[in-house]
Amino acid sequence: MTVEEGQVQRIGATEAVFRRLKSLIHTGEYAVGDRLPGEIALAKEFGVSRPVVREALHACAILGLTETRTGRGTFVVSSKESSQLRFAGVDARDLIEARRLVEIPAAGFAAERRRPDQLRHLFALLDKLGETTDAREWVRLDGELHTAIAAASGNAMLKSMVADTRRALDVQSEFLNLTQHRRADSDREHEAIVRAIEAGSAEAARLAMTDHLERVAETIARIGE
Repeated sequence: MTVEEGQVQRIGATEAVFRRLKSLIHTGEYAVGDRLPGEIALAKEFGVSRPVVREALHACAILGLTETRTGRGTFVVSSKESSQLRFAGVDARDLIEARRLVEIPAAGFAAERRRPDQLRHLFALLDKLGETTDAREWVRLDGELHTAIAAASGNAMLKSMVADTRRALDVQSEFLNLTQHRRADSDREHEAIVRAIEAGSAEAARLAMTDHLERVAETIARIGE
């Protein structure tokens, strides 16, 4: 088995545990107010590692199904997913709206103003995103790429605003990759953005960034339905 296959299997295992936990909560086997078994017990029950269980529980928390209370464990707080997802305490809708206002014009400016060294950095990040087999490293590189695009815009305020959103967006990226298989699509969308910046077309760069953000928004909307 290759490393890449191992990564796919891990993501598949996380999704399987995530869906099973959702099912148990939906059916009331784990009722509102119940404390879930600990990570070790769940890992043994599902035949997976503790990191897989931890990621699945995090996904349940993002959906508003569970809540982890320090020193007490993880409790079921709702039997239905929240219609408004939150990432690191930030409403998903707010994130989407802010990104449209900031990252789309930043991509356009980057196409007009990027320096050769900045363009080389963008392509180096694309290569690393395509090569990494670590899910968390991919999320980190994703954030670095978006921040680098804003930096290439030549506008310090745009760069600062993109950087300030990364904590919430890192959580969002990890959640979508593990539960909605967004990574491969994101890689293709990122390349389209960087290629447009390379071509020096502000319009194409704005359109490519718009497409990327709209696809993310559509995925989130499907989850909330």
